[in-house]
Amino acid sequence: MTLDDFRRLNLREVGKWPLGPRIVVLLAILIAILALAGWFDWKDQWDRLTSAQQDEVRLKAQFVEKKAKAINYDLYVQQLAEVNQAFGALVKQLPNRSEIDALLTDINQAGLGRGLQFDLFRPAPQEKMADFYAELPIAIKITGNYHDIGAFASDVAALPRIVTLNDLSIANEKGTLTMDAVAKTFRYLDEDEIAKQRALAREAKKRR
Repeated sequence: MTLDDFRRLNLREVGKWPLGPRIVVLLAILIAILALAGWFDWKDQWDRLTSAQQDEVRLKAQFVEKKAKAINYDLYVQQLAEVNQAFGALVKQLPNRSEIDALLTDINQAGLGRGLQFDLFRPAPQEKMADFYAELPIAIKITGNYHDIGAFASDVAALPRIVTLNDLSIANEKGTLTMDAVAKTFRYLDEDEIAKQRALAREAKKRR
């Protein structure tokens, strides 16, 4: 049946149309209904189905992760205990505020005990604050021979409290060495200081 045959059909006499045109019209109507239903109804359902499938993938991943944690829970507890123990041991190596003066004396005595001359021993006027500890840099300049300066560095490393030597610079003047360095010692903060640091951190985060 040609296109001209379709044009000669009378819409008021659809019931008398040949079988072919009626089937074509019915298929066109069905396709139109399906397209309208897909756009106005099935589209939202398809979007919800897609979202649900994505949620399913995400929840399965979370389940696998939590299952792995649950299986290794005892191991995590043991590791946490070991970390806390190691952290506690490190904190014990940090002096408190009242012990800082004694530690500075120990550093000074470590040099004098080796026969070194202190040309400079100047603690910074202000500590550098961190989450739970404060850092105190000490500018030092000592003069002596090679072996005594090496022994001094070893003595500082052997102190019961944490002290590091940084920014080392050594000059040799006819066999006499002069070492410029920054010795850094640390102390842990008390509860009031920690609370103050956390409050400052919160304020800084709000200002960002």
